[in-house]
Amino acid sequence: MQIIREETYISNLEPILEYIAQDSFNKAFDFLSKLDNKITNIVNMPYKYRQSLYYNDTNIRDLIFKGYTIIYIIDLENKTIAIIDIFKWINK
Repeated sequence: MQIIREETYISNLEPILEYIAQDSFNKAFDFLSKLDNKITNIVNMPYKYRQSLYYNDTNIRDLIFKGYTIIYIIDLENKTIAIIDIFKWINK
C-alpha cells in the first residue's frame, strides 16, 4: 500500500510544527520523526486504529498521537492510505 499525504494534512501540520519549534527545534523534529514513523507503519496493519469518530465509515480511521488526531482513509481498491487531516481534539 502507498501512503498519500493530502494537502490539508500538510497545511495543518505546518503550524503545529512551528508551534513546537518555538520551544525547541529538536522537539519539533522529534515529533515529526515519530509521527512519520507511526504513519509509515499504518501499511502493516491499516485497521489497527479506531474507526473515526468524525465519519461513519469503517475505512476512515483515527490515529491518536500525542493528543493529536490524524485521520486517514484506507482505499483497498487503489491500495492507498490517504492521510487527510491532523488536529488537536480541543480544536474540533
